[in-house]
Formats: sequence, C-alpha cells, structure tokens
Amino acid sequence: MPSTRLRTLTRLTPVIAAITLLPSAIAAASTPQAADVLLSQGKPVATSTVESSSYTGAKAVDGNTSTRWASAEGSDPQWLRIDLGQPAAIHRVLLNWEAAYAKKYRIEVSDDGTQFTTAATVDNGDGKTDDLTGLNAHGRYVRFVGLTRATSYGYSFWEMQVFGSTDSSGDTQAPTTPTGLTAGPATATSVPLTWNAATDNVGVAGYDILRNGTAVATSTTPSYTDTGLTPDTSYTYAVRARDAAGNLSGTSTPITVKTQAGNGTGFVLAAAGDIAERCTASSSSCAHVKTAKLVETMNPAAVITMGDNQYDDAHLSDFKSYYDKTWGKFKAITHPIPGNHETYDDTPYKGYDDYFGAIAKPHGQRYYSWEMGNWHFIALDSNDFATHEFGPSEQLAWLKQDLANNKKGCVAAYYHHPRWSSGDHGDNPDSIELWNLMVANKVDLVLNGHDHDYERFVPQNADGKADAAGPVEIVGGSGGASLYDLHSAHPTTAKLLKTYGVLKLSMTDTSFQTQLIGVDGKVLDSSPTYTCH
Repeated sequence: MPSTRLRTLTRLTPVIAAITLLPSAIAAASTPQAADVLLSQGKPVATSTVESSSYTGAKAVDGNTSTRWASAEGSDPQWLRIDLGQPAAIHRVLLNWEAAYAKKYRIEVSDDGTQFTTAATVDNGDGKTDDLTGLNAHGRYVRFVGLTRATSYGYSFWEMQVFGSTDSSGDTQAPTTPTGLTAGPATATSVPLTWNAATDNVGVAGYDILRNGTAVATSTTPSYTDTGLTPDTSYTYAVRARDAAGNLSGTSTPITVKTQAGNGTGFVLAAAGDIAERCTASSSSCAHVKTAKLVETMNPAAVITMGDNQYDDAHLSDFKSYYDKTWGKFKAITHPIPGNHETYDDTPYKGYDDYFGAIAKPHGQRYYSWEMGNWHFIALDSNDFATHEFGPSEQLAWLKQDLANNKKGCVAAYYHHPRWSSGDHGDNPDSIELWNLMVANKVDLVLNGHDHDYERFVPQNADGKADAAGPVEIVGGSGGASLYDLHSAHPTTAKLLKTYGVLKLSMTDTSFQTQLIGVDGKVLDSSPTYTCH
C-alpha cells in the first residue's frame, strides 16, 4: 500500500444506521456508567498480517494520527487484537480509517484472547471515522475483524481507540525491577541472556528485552537468546517486567555484549508438526492459519514439517483445501516428512505424495537428507518403525550409511514419532532404534511431532538420562491440530506446554538455539545456545 495514499483525517461522523449492537449493548446506552477512559493506547497488539514493517499493529494504538496499521493487500478476513492488560467494561470503540476501509466488520471481545464474542457489527461502512458508542461488552481483549474490504487494498486505520473502565479490582502495582542480567557465550550472530525473575503482587506476565534501548522481543521466562546479530559488534541489553494489567517495572541495569568475529553465515528455520485441521481463516479458532502467519513473520530460509501435515485422512483434496491455503505458501522451501495421518488416505501416502510432488520423495523414498550451511539434515519416515509394515530395515540401512557419509559439522534429524514424550502418547518404544543411532552418531538436534503439544528436553543419552553429549529432542506437535492433555514431565524436560506455536531454529556453522513462538508472537520458550558435537 503506497505511503503516499492519504486522505483527510479530521472528518468524524458517528456511524449509527450501519451498526448492529448486541441486545445487551442497546440496553446499556441508557444505563448510568462510570466515567470512561482511553484503555487501548500503548497496549500490546497482535495482527493477522501487516503490509510491511512500516505498518505494524502497534501504530494503531500509539496515539499518533500520522502512523497507521495496514494489513496485507487483497485478502479477507483480517484482524487486529488489542490486549488491554486486564478485564474492563468496554463502552466505546473509535476507528479512524485511512483510505483502505472496511465495508463490513465486527468488533469482538474476549476474556482469554481465544474465545471471542461479538460486541458490534458494521455492515455498510463508508470510510468515515466510526465512533461506536453504547456498547456493553466486557473482557481483556478487543479485536477488530475485517470481513469485506471496500477497496482492492487491505484494511488500514490511523488509530483504534477503546474506551471504558477497568474492573474495580484492577491491578495498579508494577512488578519489581529484574536483576542479575547476564549474557552467556555469544556467537557471531546471537547473544543468550538470563536474569533473576521479578516479583509482582499478582504475577509477572512476561519480560521485554531491550537492545540498544529499543524493545525487540518479549519472553514469558527469565531467559532469551537474541539472534540475527552482526558479527564483531557491541550491543547493550536491558530487560523490564510487565504484569497482566500492563504495569511495567523499571528497566534493569544494562550490560554490553560483543558478538564474536566471523562471517555471520547463520540462518533461521521454521518447524512444526501436526498442522492443518480441516478449517480456514473464516473460523477464528483455526490454529494453522495463525501458525502460518508466524512462519511468514520469521521469513525462514527453509521450513521443516514433522508429519501429520494434513488432517484427518490426508486426502489430496484436503491438502488443497486447507494446508495449501496456509502453510502451502512456503511449499517451495519446505522439507516435509509424513506422519501416521498421511497413511490414512485410501491409498497410504497418496495425498501426501501427490501434493508435495518431488519434495515428498527427493531421491525416490520418503526419507532423505539435505544440507544448508554447515548443517546436515536427515528427514525420516518413522511410520516404518511404528507399524513394522513398510520396510524399516531398508530405511535403517540407508540411515546408517547417510550418517557415515556426512561431512558437515552439525547434524539434525526429524521424524514424526518421538522417543521421549510427556504428552498423551507418551514414550515411544518403536523409536528406540532411531534414538540410539542418533546418540551413537552424536546428532545434535532431533525434532518430532505426534503429541499435540510442545516439549523441549535437555540433551539425553540412550537411556533418557541427562547427558551433554546427547541430542536435544524437541516435540513440536503444536502446528495447528487440536491440543492434547499433558502428563507428568520427565526429569529431563526443560519446558512442557499445551499451546500452539512454531519453532524458530537459529543455526550457525557451529551452534544452534531454539525458540517457541506463540500465536500472539511472544517467545514462550528459549533454549540455551548449544555448540555442535
């Protein structure tokens, strides 16, 4: 959307006839209410898409009518969600439109950011400033959902303002300032950070990481690895804590860290398994739509899928109707493997083979290896081992030879069925032979799916005991399929979450670091930086 496309900003006409309010909202117009205040300014924002980094969602709540949010062009629906930080009564929403306005849209509210109810609908927008009053909604999250664009562009507004009053029990006490900020061993392109957890009268919701004075990321834990940095360069870091009410602590004592000298030949990969349920963007609960947006934001060099790419029976028609609409955007850079659901087609694997074509079987088999930088990646079909029907001996012989032939300094493998898991399926004895080979050959990283959750383990040996010489296993079955319940964590579990998200893998010629990015864009887990064996 060209930045030169402007319109008059001062015109304000309250929209009345075009708005449909919920019955409770209509009644509320005559109900005495506490004085309303602006709740949304400066609060965290998540969006379905952005046209570019110049038009981020944060610019819709920055109080500046010369900056704006703009969604990707030519696509419906699109949304922008504001986290008010605490529950509030919402009585008014004001949208100051740029030229790319909505013909039809909804305003929705939610207590948890997942389940939304409609507070108002506009069915005949005209591009004038929409002042939606008389609302009687309540929640922590407020979401604009654009349904029908009025132009060939996307959706764009200068400001979205939410007015109301926070609950009388609202929290106004800020967390304590984090202390003990420390940097671990830096690489040429990354800096690992840890700090002492802050405290709060209610609870700390997360931490902002500031690089050279600018917030560059958030983390729900007191650790984070900053990646994509320039070699031989000094960076200053600080952190601050925030609580659910949006209260910010003071900024920690800053530290300065210098990255190592080097050529900076690192790269980023996106990875997930158990991805596409039979749903589309028309459903706000369709998770694979949201995880695909995370991949797009990462802009990875390649995408890894850990099986069960399409549900339920992986027919070609379902691949085309669902997976292709979201994760299919990255097909050209995807290195897939099948899961058990790919075998449920009328002819096992047919939908998978037909959809992915040559990349499903690069060398005539559904197991193969590929390389990037100083990394050797091994993609395996673990159905051979789980069902004992498809010739595991041939794949095992190939795997042993592939490992023996490898000349790269770092090795990662991925297959659907995990050896170790605290999820619903639990530990998988069918994967013992695979895991033992990984340990014996000093593989650095093993990625799996199958259990619909996220679990990162510390390096383990063949017996599942902590051992720095073993691989790091990550179960990343969080790509979009309905989540499973969790069981007791293993002694070697570093992080276990029932959540959707995508793995961001930051690789260098000698190391790797992993993060789980949640659908709201926040870092839910961050591993240490591991040096390749």
